[in-house]
Amino acid sequence: MKVYERGMRMEWQKELKNCITNAEELCDKLELPAEEREKYEKIISKFPMMITPYYFSLIDVNDPDDPIAKMCIPSEAELLQEGSFDTSGEGENTKWEGVQHKYTQTALILSTNVCAMYCRHCFRKRLVGLSDAELNKKVDEAAAYVKEHPEVTNVLITGGDALMNPNAIISRYLSEFTEIENLDFIRFGSRVPVTFPQRIYEDNELLDLFEKYASVKPIYVVTQFNHPREITPESIRAVKELQSRGIQVRNQSVLLKGVNDDPNVLGELLRGLTRLEVVPYYIFQCRPVTGVKGHFQVPLRKGVKIVDEAKALQNGLGKSVRYVMSHPRGKIEILGESEADKMLFKFHQNKYPADRSKIFITDIKDDATWLDYELNPV
Repeated sequence: MKVYERGMRMEWQKELKNCITNAEELCDKLELPAEEREKYEKIISKFPMMITPYYFSLIDVNDPDDPIAKMCIPSEAELLQEGSFDTSGEGENTKWEGVQHKYTQTALILSTNVCAMYCRHCFRKRLVGLSDAELNKKVDEAAAYVKEHPEVTNVLITGGDALMNPNAIISRYLSEFTEIENLDFIRFGSRVPVTFPQRIYEDNELLDLFEKYASVKPIYVVTQFNHPREITPESIRAVKELQSRGIQVRNQSVLLKGVNDDPNVLGELLRGLTRLEVVPYYIFQCRPVTGVKGHFQVPLRKGVKIVDEAKALQNGLGKSVRYVMSHPRGKIEILGESEADKMLFKFHQNKYPADRSKIFITDIKDDATWLDYELNPV
């Protein structure tokens, strides 16, 4: 492995200084009048904004309904207080500082509260860009927890964005976790290939780290492409660089109103991913998060039809994607309508043994976007 000079600032790190982070910069970029700044300042004071110059370049500034803009530019709807800041029970599943253990085989590590871009639909709005209270600050203690729980067969290192950690921290996680015998593979949750691909293809130190440790245990990067316009020459290059170093790339999209809630758009996205050898394995129902619930959620009845129509446009790999929600009781697959006013669901993963692989039917109103905690199965 090559030796890199410690403290050397790379081009991608310099580019971060040019991110759009305040209302004045945003209004200047969008050529908005000065009176708009107060509106954006109010939102940003509650939920921080960061947009990389690269991702901003994907916006059609002449389109008031641009889907890329919806994912990165603050909206007044974020100030609505309906919803919850912890929609899947992360707090109650935290077993150690920054370590969550909800599903038997998986430990989740909150490694940072930083992202290259702060997505407006983020389900960790309580954390990203704000608080470090829930983060893992000692890699060796996280590793010790995993070693002490042999039922854990994989870890998901996430955040924030796991690839926004310094390379030295990523190296620590890799060196610690690749030595743990009970782990079959390691995952990194990151939207960097989509929002800031230069971080990957301009950083040979990072790529060399991945190549070194991928020879010890399988490593996956789980990313989030939500719209076909995010598949660009730059994001393709980032994906290909990871794949060339032995890293497998998988995708989890979120179904978002005004972004990809159209079967043709979603279908084009899934096809674009499979062409890149990026297997799309989840489409998530957007969570009822405070600041998100009111403007990004698609009703379940509409959502399942969109996903089914998009899957009908796919080849075999694209058809394998599952439409799911991350519920406090587990990851629930949304199967479809069963009869009048009812829908069919199945536990894909579960927190409680009694729910394992359970299939259930429940009443769903036309405007329902989530399931009650009790589920009320029929």
